Amino acid sequence: MQITVRQATEADLPGVLEIINDSILNSTAIWSHYAYSLENRRAWLKDRHQHNYPVLVAILGGEIAGFASFGDFRPHDGFLHSVEHSIYVHRHHHGKGIGKQLMYPLIEAARALGKHVMIGGIEAGNTGSIRFHNGFGFVETGRLKEVGYKFDRWLDLVFMQKILDAPKPMKLD
Repeated sequence: MQITVRQATEADLPGVLEIINDSILNSTAIWSHYAYSLENRRAWLKDRHQHNYPVLVAILGGEIAGFASFGDFRPHDGFLHSVEHSIYVHRHHHGKGIGKQLMYPLIEAARALGKHVMIGGIEAGNTGSIRFHNGFGFVETGRLKEVGYKFDRWLDLVFMQKILDAPKPMKLD
């Protein structure tokens, strides 16, 4: 089956919600203990659109098989050229190349917006995600010990980054 990647619409949010809530409840990919609501995802999508940030969905067999986006890395203007991204694939579709199909246009969207750095925050035990990011030229730039807690254990956070060949930033007055 062919994977189609496109911009998400509000109609896609139930599929996005299913994927993200499965990650919250069954993995350490998201360090939250509580599932999100549809209203939460609507606000998230609206915020991304207001910032002109992409929210991409991967469609496989007519269903949402994964999604990806990025947002501000930190709220201060000195970080405005850096974004932190997320890619989530439905657990029934791991290993089908969906993450790769989402990462390529996500990187290009960051470049088109003049971003200089993409950052991923990954739970240190998620070696598959770390390898995945290495394959796109991301390098580990930091490791924070025991900064998260979920499923009755401490979690380490690995920061990985990719420096993009984006245009030089404009001066802020």
